[in-house]
Amino acid sequence: MNANDMPSAEVSVSVELVRRLLADQHPDLAELDIEVLANGWDNLVCRLGRDHLVRLPRRAASAGLVVHEQRWLPGLAQRLPLPVPAPVRIGRPGHGYPWAWSVLPFLPGEIAARTPPADPGAAGRVLGGFLAALHLPAPGDAPANPSRGIPLAGRTARVLAQLPQVADPVERATALRVWQSVTAVPAWDGPPVWLHGDLHPANILVDHGAVAAVIDFGDITAGDPATDLAVAWMLLPAPGRAVFRRAYGRADDNTWARARGWALALALVFLAHSADNPLMAGIGRRTLNAALDQDLRPPAFDNFRSRLRTEREVPGDEHR
Repeated sequence: MNANDMPSAEVSVSVELVRRLLADQHPDLAELDIEVLANGWDNLVCRLGRDHLVRLPRRAASAGLVVHEQRWLPGLAQRLPLPVPAPVRIGRPGHGYPWAWSVLPFLPGEIAARTPPADPGAAGRVLGGFLAALHLPAPGDAPANPSRGIPLAGRTARVLAQLPQVADPVERATALRVWQSVTAVPAWDGPPVWLHGDLHPANILVDHGAVAAVIDFGDITAGDPATDLAVAWMLLPAPGRAVFRRAYGRADDNTWARARGWALALALVFLAHSADNPLMAGIGRRTLNAALDQDLRPPAFDNFRSRLRTEREVPGDEHR
């Protein structure tokens, strides 16, 4: 797939800037060690001493997302079964830096994109339970998001624009068939529920082999829960997805189909914007494989598996 670079920073963000901002606004933290951990699509993230992180937007499009976290995440964190990085200090513009920024708690672990959970079934249970707790009806003033939580069909233009970049013609045709199928199911007709909005393996922490925290709530919004349920294809093999669905407990067949559609849509986004980010490219490739797997398998393979399973279950001729 032909890919573009990730979005460029619109302001200069650096360790030196972080230290100047801290010195002015949180001087008790200014002498702590500062180390860059990630310079992602939206934010610069630095380790601050042993117990904290500093998160600064690097693009105007992500500046408002930090404000959403600052407003909503402390309240939501109180009812979630996994740790989340609710801000502990709030930063203001300064030294030429134009946006709000946050000091967050440091949560131990490695991102699941680099260190997958040791037990996919256990990970499915934990993540399913986490989303069941998060996905409660949201208030009317919950943050709006133009591309997450919306009806799946609203992603069609972007999906169709990105599909021609999938080089393999069989894979491309399969992806189109899957997309047409998942967008044909009924849209979400329940109340808008709280959503993480960007739940993928780089926003899940794994510690000692187990899912330990969910991070980066910048895209927090409300809408169709299928948006978040796409993580089942982004992180888990098929058996783990089944455990995840049972643990979540509220995904009917239409919601599950839309979740697969969201996984396909997000896989294309990751592949299209990760020429200089192998980590995100890997997430996109694995997600695309998972979203298309059942439709790419030759029918003869599934027929063989079904026949073999039936023969094992039917008693009788031991020489069959």
